[in-house]
Amino acid sequence: MNRMFLLGTIVNGLLIIAGTMLGKLLQRIPEGMKTTVMHGIGLSVMVLGLQMGFKSDNFLIVIISLVFGAVIGEYFDLDGKLNSLGNWLENRLGSSAEGSISQGFVTATLIFVIGAMAIIGALDSGIRGDHDVLYTKAIIDGFTSVILTTTLGIGVLFSAIPVMLYEGLIALFATQIDQFVPKALMDSFIVELTATGGVMIFAIGMNLTGLTKIKVANLLPGILVTAILVATYYSYHSFV
Repeated sequence: MNRMFLLGTIVNGLLIIAGTMLGKLLQRIPEGMKTTVMHGIGLSVMVLGLQMGFKSDNFLIVIISLVFGAVIGEYFDLDGKLNSLGNWLENRLGSSAEGSISQGFVTATLIFVIGAMAIIGALDSGIRGDHDVLYTKAIIDGFTSVILTTTLGIGVLFSAIPVMLYEGLIALFATQIDQFVPKALMDSFIVELTATGGVMIFAIGMNLTGLTKIKVANLLPGILVTAILVATYYSYHSFV
């Protein structure tokens, strides 16, 4: 395996940190402007989520994934645990930090982790040593972190940690994944993952606009459910 298989992951994390630092410098803007900017971000994220959601080839998989994912997420209270981690960071840094560290950490983590680019890019990095997808994602995440930091504060910086862990682990096991998972199955999973993640992204956008307060982290197990459903569907049609 290429020794630099984690390069794309590292660049992604560093650009999130760099974007946060730049956003920190731009943070002292009027509250009214922050609110309007946040609404603009929220609306843009909602449109992105819709575009992703419409890519599904079998939307029933998306619905079932979200339903069972929500049940699992609520049972284990993933949203509460993620927010507790954010609150722990906030307490460690003290009350002098601007913005809600917990909100910035949770929101940015969900935006940067959910979606197909992280998986596709990490697989390309691990299997072929091709980091182009993660480089592209890193640039997008970097600019997004600038905007998020101006409204949500320094907590966005800490999202780099779960992003690097998530992408790094996929890149690390990419060769094994490529050996045991047929290309057709992986392609189908990516499509349905994109759609399922798109619904979650749409929910994040609604939260950013203040329209709702959906516990998006509790929907995350839906990604695992999607993998199981797609694999079951693929196996069934392979034997029929």
